[in-house]
Amino acid sequence: MSFDIIRAARAILHVTDLNQSRDFYVNALGFIETEADDSHIYLRGLEEHTHHSLVLKKADEAAVEAISYKVRNEEDLEELAALFTRDGSKVKWMEAGSQKAVGRSFRVQDVSGMPVEFFVKMDGAERFLQRYDMYRGARVQRIDHFNCMVSDVEKAYEFYTKKLGFACSEYTAGAEEKIWAAWLHRKPTVHDVAFMNGKGPRLHHIGFWLSDCMSIIHTCDVLASIGYGAHIERGPGRHGLSNAFFLYLRDPDGHRIELYTGDYLTSDPDFKPIRWDINDSRRQTFWGHAAPDCWFEEASAVLDVHDGQKQELKDAVLAQQKPTFIT
Repeated sequence: MSFDIIRAARAILHVTDLNQSRDFYVNALGFIETEADDSHIYLRGLEEHTHHSLVLKKADEAAVEAISYKVRNEEDLEELAALFTRDGSKVKWMEAGSQKAVGRSFRVQDVSGMPVEFFVKMDGAERFLQRYDMYRGARVQRIDHFNCMVSDVEKAYEFYTKKLGFACSEYTAGAEEKIWAAWLHRKPTVHDVAFMNGKGPRLHHIGFWLSDCMSIIHTCDVLASIGYGAHIERGPGRHGLSNAFFLYLRDPDGHRIELYTGDYLTSDPDFKPIRWDINDSRRQTFWGHAAPDCWFEEASAVLDVHDGQKQELKDAVLAQQKPTFIT
């Protein structure tokens, strides 16, 4: 393959109340509001030099319209579209100007049914990395990754590694060495996308990068002080997988957001994927604390890229839905 997928780049979330969403993402978490209209809010992190990495779109029901990856050039875009077409997937082209700030792109349902978009160009925006006077809330720096709940993780793993050129940093295996979850990357960190076993396709969470662990602690204090403490679902803590410090939140519509920092470099071509047993208590939280049941049961519905309807859910191929920790 000669195309180059660079990184996870943006997500489009349907939300039911733009004012509530703005209060959560801008006032509480500190995202930069690049632009807004009656139906959309375009947000970015302090480090980001592009127009947005998160779109909040007014709708009657909460859902995920698309998760997007940036590719290097137009030739890469064409080659990727041809690959999906050869595999029997119907590609939806979106011409430049049809989406705010985004150039020509295409959307497609991936092998798991996730609504995936690829684009090359996005309008620029001022980078606020050193505008410390603008640091508020969680002081979000940039988008980092997506986590997708899918019915067949091995099928997703095979497609993304063998056909799209992603590499595996870490994975979880259970009985008969079946892959229960996998962390895959294009940029040289732990992941741009992860796949976990469950009823899917659904979006489990979007991860946003923070500059340090104390930013996460500070976020907890800010959320509690302004009445958003109940939106903290899990953490703060440190993952065994990825070594990252984390905090999981639910936005006003129930979309799950991870605040994330402290993972490691994966750029060496001889880097070997790290295996974790599904029942190792240090895997999900290095300190041994189990995730709540909602972590394994709840996720955001995703939409069909062609008709806008919710994707039908399929039961997970693997029977085990969550770890069984023996103490």
